[in-house]
Amino acid sequence: MNKTLNQKAWFFVLPVVALVAFNAVIPLMTVVNFSVQETFGDNVFFWAGVRWFEEVLRSERFHAALLRQLLYTGIILAIEIPLGLAIALAMPRRGPWVSVCLVFMALPLLIPWNVVGSMWNILALPDIGLLGRSLNAIGLEYNYTRQPFAAWFTMVLMDVWHWTSLVVLLCYAGLRSIPDAFYQAAKVDGARAWAVFRYIQLPKLRYVLTIAILLRLMDSFMIYTEVIVLTGGGPGNATTFLSIDLQKIALGQFDLGPAGAMSIIYFLIILFLSWMFYTLMMRNEDRS
Repeated sequence: MNKTLNQKAWFFVLPVVALVAFNAVIPLMTVVNFSVQETFGDNVFFWAGVRWFEEVLRSERFHAALLRQLLYTGIILAIEIPLGLAIALAMPRRGPWVSVCLVFMALPLLIPWNVVGSMWNILALPDIGLLGRSLNAIGLEYNYTRQPFAAWFTMVLMDVWHWTSLVVLLCYAGLRSIPDAFYQAAKVDGARAWAVFRYIQLPKLRYVLTIAILLRLMDSFMIYTEVIVLTGGGPGNATTFLSIDLQKIALGQFDLGPAGAMSIIYFLIILFLSWMFYTLMMRNEDRS
């Protein structure tokens, strides 16, 4: 018996798709327009071709910002993914403490990004901040406004505090979706905790971990508000990532051509890295 598919539901989705496409395509086309032209004001444009792209790709300033961005993203992923998974494994599966733990984990995600930057700005002040004053009191010289290492340490700590909860919630949801029959079979076989994690929990969490890595990869590459509020890209250019450097070029120097070209390159880098991570993880899934 052939079933007729009802496609009328698409009529309810199309307005949303059209609105999202309108909001995404028009700004993108504007950026593309600026990236291939040059203007001297009064809305007069001259064709520049790929000149701005070549200028950005050859710029040592862009290379330095990209290197800082890759290093920061690598540190964030190396800390937050294992830490989030470990916390999710330690959380209770049943009982009244489940709700308490979930609410506690979700609290950092509810705080706006600019407020997070302001909170850590006050917390890390070397004279009056709890973190800064405590580190200086035990003999560790700490001033994130002057020391690049201290600025990086503060930013990584802030990001771990803010976004590890996302990894925890994703991993916890994945763990809760594993049927109890797997654990019962492992208990009958006398499997140890490490064997349960290695052969049951970790394989079942691969898709969840893929989503967590992709989300944190994209978010860490697009970090802007927290850095602006906390360090402003300093001291010097120590925390000037791609987003901060793009803002300085576009709004500080008002170089719309290079800013447009850098925006497209920025977008393509995130797209390529996300595709690469997804492809590698799905390839490992197919082999297993």
